[in-house]
Amino acid sequence: MKVVELVTSHLTYGWSPEELHFQYPHIAISKIYSALAYYWDHKQEIDTDIQHRLDYSEQMRLNAPISPLQAKLQAR
Repeated sequence: MKVVELVTSHLTYGWSPEELHFQYPHIAISKIYSALAYYWDHKQEIDTDIQHRLDYSEQMRLNAPISPLQAKLQAR
């Protein structure tokens, strides 16, 4: 798991390091603390990466074709 993915869970859900460890038991708690420390040392860079990921997801959502179910629901 990448630091940015762990940080996204931390920011989105407000999870503490202990809760992150509960959710991702395969990651040692020491690694979680290290990842969060890395985030705070590189906050601007990682926040920019997170924003790019959000922008990309939104662009993909907007460009996705309408599914048959969505078309049926919109026709109502």
